Parts: sequence; structure tokens; C-alpha cells
Amino acid sequence: MKILFLGDVMGRAGRAAISGQLAKIRADWGLDFVVVNGENASGGMGLTGEHAKLLLAAGADVVTLGDHAFDQKDMMRFIDTEPRVIRPINYAKDAPGKGARLFEDRRGRKVLVAQVLGQVFMKRAFDDPFSAIDGVLRAHPLGGLAQAILVDMHCEATSEKMAMGHWCDGRASVVVGTHTHVPTADAMVLQGGTAYLSDAGMCGDYNSVIGMDKAEPMRRFITGMARDRFTPAAGEATLSGFYVETDDRTGKAKSCQSVRLGGRLAPAAPV
Repeated sequence: MKILFLGDVMGRAGRAAISGQLAKIRADWGLDFVVVNGENASGGMGLTGEHAKLLLAAGADVVTLGDHAFDQKDMMRFIDTEPRVIRPINYAKDAPGKGARLFEDRRGRKVLVAQVLGQVFMKRAFDDPFSAIDGVLRAHPLGGLAQAILVDMHCEATSEKMAMGHWCDGRASVVVGTHTHVPTADAMVLQGGTAYLSDAGMCGDYNSVIGMDKAEPMRRFITGMARDRFTPAAGEATLSGFYVETDDRTGKAKSCQSVRLGGRLAPAAPV
């Protein structure tokens, strides 16, 4: 199975890049399944229902969220009407929506998508991510109920992401980190057959401070004072993500590589 994961969509620039390019990428690369992290797609904070529809119509099979899952209040209602939008499994016990679901690719193969929030350096204490994902993986054995399993590990610390990768190794096809908006260079297949990347980066304008227009973040760092709101940078976006090919029989990864398309980052696409 050919799987593409695209990192945090950042504001209008990221949405435009997804809308303008994803359908062609799906066709050109022969993709079977696409997951997009959309938690910053609406003004850089959260995701509206309308923007979720846009990402799905553009070619995403599933949209994941993150710690900003419900910053846009209409998502509290929308998520229960759209099963293709996934919030973190350990967000809150009474949160609407689901943190893991089984989907089908276009050939009928079952794909489990789950998202979990880390705890290190995060602004609030979420439930233990390791026990949360363990229960999901035990209930959906790789190569049995699911031909492929993707885990979106949304957190700050690379060490916690790496620990999650090893925790899921051999039980998930893909473990990919999100949240920092900065792509890492450690794409690899772990010993047990799980494709791993610490952070997919963002789909947004990299002439920015993690996707925000540079002026206000720089002012705050230099002076310690806020003057304006953060606003997403509006230049040409780079699509950043993770491409993985899996074995249909075992569900394990055969190969993987980072993806960088357009914008300011050097291009890297599957060969």
C-alpha cells in the first residue's frame, strides 16, 4: 500500500497548496491512502468544519487534529458528523469525536488511523499516550483486522516521539510526529518494521516563524512584549510529509522517505 501523510496544514497558504496539488499528487504517485494533519488550517489555530470539508474534497482520506482540536468551536459539533476527522485519543474523556477509526482504501483494504497527544512540554497534562495507543493496537492487530496502521504522535519532544515509535514498532505500519512544524531528517524503518519520522513538518509558508508571519513572533522574542496577534504567513507553501510503502500481507513498512514539495524547501519526492 502506498501511503502519504502530510504535516500540519498552516492557514490559507497551506490550504491552497493542498487544494491545488493533492489530487495531482495522488494520481501521479498512485497513492492508496492519504492522511493530512489539519489542526492549524483555520487561521493557524484549529480547524473549522468548512475547511475540513475542503481538505477532504482535495483528496485527503482522513484529517487528524491535535492539541488545538477544538479551538474553532464549530468543530465540537462537526466532528460527530464527519467520521473522517480524527481527534487525539487521549484528549479528554468527554470530548466529541473519536481518536481512532478503521477506514478502507480504494481497493477495500482496512487502514486504522489513530492520533495521540504527548505529555512532555505540552501546555496541559493529557492522559498517558502509551497506554492509550496500546489498547488500540491490541484491539487491531496489524496484518489481521488492519492491513495498515498509521499513528499520528502529536507532541513537542522528539524523545517522546521516538519512544512512541519504538513502543509501536512491529504493531503499526507508520508512526509519524506532528506539532512542531519543523521537519526532521530521521525517516527510517525501525527494527520491527514500522516506518518512523519524528516530525513531518508543516504544509505552509516556511518564510515565517513556524508558519506565522515573522514580525510579531520576532518582536516578542526580542522585546518580551506583544503588540499584535499572530497571523499565518501568506507566501507560497511547501507541502511537507512522509511517504511510506507497506506490505499488504504483514502491514509492515517496506520503505519510507520524507516529502518536500514546492515553496522554500529543497524538493524531495518519492523516486
